[in-house]
Formats: sequence, C-alpha cells, structure tokens
Amino acid sequence: MNSSVAYTLSLCTHNHAERLAKTLTGLKRLRHPAASWEILIINNASTDDTASVLERSDWRPEGIPVRVVVESQLGIANARNRAMQEASGEYVLFIDDDETPDENWLVEYEKAIGEDQPDALGGNISILFEGAERPAWLQDELLGFIGALSYGADTRFLTALSTPTFTGNSGFKKTSVMQIGGFDSSLGRRGHVNSGGEDTDLYRRLINAGMRVRWLEKAVIYHRIEAPKLDKRYFLDLHLRQGRMEGKRKRGTANRLPPPYLFSQLLRAFRIATGQRWREGSNHSLRFEMNVAYFVGFLQGWAFGQV
Repeated sequence: MNSSVAYTLSLCTHNHAERLAKTLTGLKRLRHPAASWEILIINNASTDDTASVLERSDWRPEGIPVRVVVESQLGIANARNRAMQEASGEYVLFIDDDETPDENWLVEYEKAIGEDQPDALGGNISILFEGAERPAWLQDELLGFIGALSYGADTRFLTALSTPTFTGNSGFKKTSVMQIGGFDSSLGRRGHVNSGGEDTDLYRRLINAGMRVRWLEKAVIYHRIEAPKLDKRYFLDLHLRQGRMEGKRKRGTANRLPPPYLFSQLLRAFRIATGQRWREGSNHSLRFEMNVAYFVGFLQGWAFGQV
C-alpha cells in the first residue's frame, strides 16, 4: 500500500450497476484536496453488470489511483471492514452507491481533518427525489429512515449517543476504527435483507471509547431516491427487522416467553396507530404503524431469536 496517501474514498457496492454508474460519474466533478487521495471500490459479491461498469475508464478522475477489490462475503459491514483493511489512506471516507457528492465534499473533509484530526467524521445527507414527486405520505419525520441527516451549522463535535453519523457520508481514522474492532459483521444490509445498524453501532462504540467525532454541515452528499419505488412496506419491514434484532439481544439467555409489558406496549402502539389513521388518514399514520411493526418484531426476536 502507498503510505503517502492521505485519504481513501471508498465506495461499497452490491448489484446496483445502474445507480453505481451515476455515482461514479459524480466523482469526476469533485474538487481535489491538497493532499494525495485514492479511490477504493469494494465490489461486494455482485452478480449483475457491476464489474463491467467498474472496468470502464470514463468515470475515473484524471491522475487519481483507483483500485477495485472483490469482497465475496455478502454484507455491507463485511465490505466496509474490507475497505478498512485495503485502504492506503490515514483516513477512509465513505459514500454509498446511490449518492452524489457535492463538488466541495472532499475539500470540506480535508479542512476538518486538518483543523481537529478527529477519530471520525460525519456529514450532511440531503434527499434528492428522482423520477417523480415526493409521495404525500412521506412526512419530514420519515426522511431520516431513507438517509437524511443534518445537525446544523452550529454543531462541531458529536458527543451524544442519540446523534449518530451515517456511513453514507462519513470518514474514519483507520487506526481508530481498527482499535475498536471495526464494523460488527452481524449488523447491516445483506443483499436484499432490509437491515441496518452497523453505522450507528460503530459510532456508539467510538463515543464510548472516548474518541472524537467531527460534524461537517458543509460536506454535503445527495442521496438519490427513486420516488416511484418508494413503498411503505420498506419502512415497516425495516422496523420489523430492527425489532427482531433488539428483541433477540434484549432477551439474551432469559426465558423465551416474552414479559407481559411487551404485549402492553404492542397494544398501545396499535391503538395509537389506528387512532391516527382514523383521525388524519393514511398519509399521516405511517410513523405510528412503524412502531407497531417494531414491537411485533421485538416479540418475535425475543421468543424465536429471529433476525
């Protein structure tokens, strides 16, 4: 590996060839930082045309080293850990394969790293709807579940466990992440399995280890969302799986029979959701229905160990 590289821009991808092509095109528009950098693509067990897209040269920024590594073990956490292992840079910066970075994105990261030498960084993620207008049922409070994130211009460091960063716009000092064991490979999306949590888990371990996380409001990433494909079932399934994971972990070695208070919480969530749907209609009730899905999943995870 080239020890003179300061930053590794890493993009992990799985079976998103069409979306990936648009993301790669956006990399050519990036303003270059003063220090040296490289691009590292982790092809995570793709079976579509991803390899062919990556072989093309038209998207590659002139003069910037590009490496493509195949990670055969499916899972976004596995791909990100492979990126950490393969990266030449002192800092590894992540974007996703359905995002477009602002042209100043890399420059903003370099500025923050030069100022504070943090252990990790996270930046602003804005939603860009493609192909149709935003659905009426997608209320502002739901945007965070499709990746939107902003803590405002007045925030410099993140210190609370309730304010995590998302890996769709993040940077990590390689040695700091290695010190705490990297990403938890039991978490995160695996192919079509709608799961997550690997990024917030890493963030919380960084904070608990006393490490510093810098917030970058001006380092903007645009998360491209195909509005026609937005489906309420995505949000419900996400919370069902999250509940299963939390229920399994919470039970630990305790009795598989869920405690009575969980049934009470499920019933309460159901009453609130149905009441909201009755009063304001289905365009205003999804957030409450997601709570119902979470408690159903929590009970399943507790009783059957489902994830």
